[in-house]
Amino acid sequence: MKRHIRNRVIGLAAGTVAFGVISACGGAGGGGLDVADGGIRGTGSSVGPVSGFGSVFVNGVEFSTDDIPNREVESDDGITAESLLSEGMILRVEGEWRDDGTGTAEKLSYDDTLRGPVGQVTADPSGAGDFVTLSVMGQSVRVDRQTVVRGTTYAALLSEQPINDHVRVSAWRQSDGSYRAGYIQIIDPDLTNVELEGSVLTVDTNLNEFTIGTITVQYDENNVSFGSGLTEADLENATALEVEGELNGTTLIATTIDRDDARRFSRNSADDIEFTAVIDASYTPSGAGSRPGEFTMGGLTVRVTDATELDDSITLDELTEGLLIQVEGHFLSDTVVEAEEIELRDGNAKVKGVVSTPTDNVFFIGGVEVRVSSTTVFTVEDGSGTSLQALPIGTTTVEVEGIEKEQGVDVFIEALKVEVDDEVADVDDLNLYELEGRLTNITPSTITVLGVLIDAGPGAYDSNPQSEIIDRFDDGEVLILEVEYSKNGNDFIADEIDLEENDDD
Repeated sequence: MKRHIRNRVIGLAAGTVAFGVISACGGAGGGGLDVADGGIRGTGSSVGPVSGFGSVFVNGVEFSTDDIPNREVESDDGITAESLLSEGMILRVEGEWRDDGTGTAEKLSYDDTLRGPVGQVTADPSGAGDFVTLSVMGQSVRVDRQTVVRGTTYAALLSEQPINDHVRVSAWRQSDGSYRAGYIQIIDPDLTNVELEGSVLTVDTNLNEFTIGTITVQYDENNVSFGSGLTEADLENATALEVEGELNGTTLIATTIDRDDARRFSRNSADDIEFTAVIDASYTPSGAGSRPGEFTMGGLTVRVTDATELDDSITLDELTEGLLIQVEGHFLSDTVVEAEEIELRDGNAKVKGVVSTPTDNVFFIGGVEVRVSSTTVFTVEDGSGTSLQALPIGTTTVEVEGIEKEQGVDVFIEALKVEVDDEVADVDDLNLYELEGRLTNITPSTITVLGVLIDAGPGAYDSNPQSEIIDRFDDGEVLILEVEYSKNGNDFIADEIDLEENDDD
């Protein structure tokens, strides 16, 4: 089921934040949100998906890697240099970051979540095409439209084409033990070098084995390498582990055993942290103040105080299990972080069509304003990279996943991912568009979604009649519409309107 957050006015004070110029380098293209004050904002670790290069962009910060010899990445998965990283990979950066959106990296660390063969490929059963589930060595991996896909296409995954090669997955572990992928890549098969992470079901140290899902892990206690201070005795109490080694059928002969990827969020010598992850347990209030409470993500307890800034118009009751967010704060202990700022990193709006009228870090698709920030990932459907400056104008379909926002009277999508089709659009498709967003106004002849006024008579409504939509909107219900529409002269005309809730049945 897709999760939608209602975005109200974000209340940025005039002059406080301005969109910067996007440079020509890398996926995110640099720049992002440009703030005048350049003071140190944090020193510690920043963990999140890479959004671009020309430096490394993580969590909206452009980290300079000039101080790292050979721009080395600490990894045992073959990702040993910055040049081998990709957008979407979940990276740990140790260093400092500043108020102007720049930072200095002292160390980069990357670790695959899963690497190995794929079993079943299952498309979104609703038919909406919002996600695909892969079985990777028995582990369930959700790939959605925010996932960066390399070596295949999202469309191919939706068609449930079998994957005969192996995959490299960088993902967040969810509360039910499944994974949500930030990055997935098709790689050459190598059963002698697989990586498995997952919940530990049974342990028998007398037999030197334990099970993760459908895989039996066997190890030689005298030769296996334990990581992160782990010992054989710790296996008895482990809830999730990471194993690398050789796969023979459903048996994995381990060469290394480590704690699961939650260790990427661990405290270092500095106390500050900014990290992006999926909420494991929803926010629960506590205490007598107006906003004290806590939730968990990435294996850490995040404490919310009256001083915590909630960006993107998130409310506390929307901090629920499964939501992807970014938290900036500082450690109170090894397992507790006090949040200074919380931002939404889960898309709740989209638009698809050809691009028109680009200006600096803004472009339009089908009348929808799209703004680019330093967290925006640019990619081409075939897996190659691109940039804002290289976006095709008026010729090729571009799909945007992002967050619906309001600033004054302006309604726009802040883009999380911009994907360009790998083929030029047919002439008949140049004036066809699709969008998904919150209904903000409706009359018997029009709708307004994502700031776009669209002509819409009763015949355009597919699954729910117009009268029902009007009544529910007038009753104050938040309605998410999916609209296929076309342009005729200066007017936009709805061809089909669906209520998003119908995709979740």
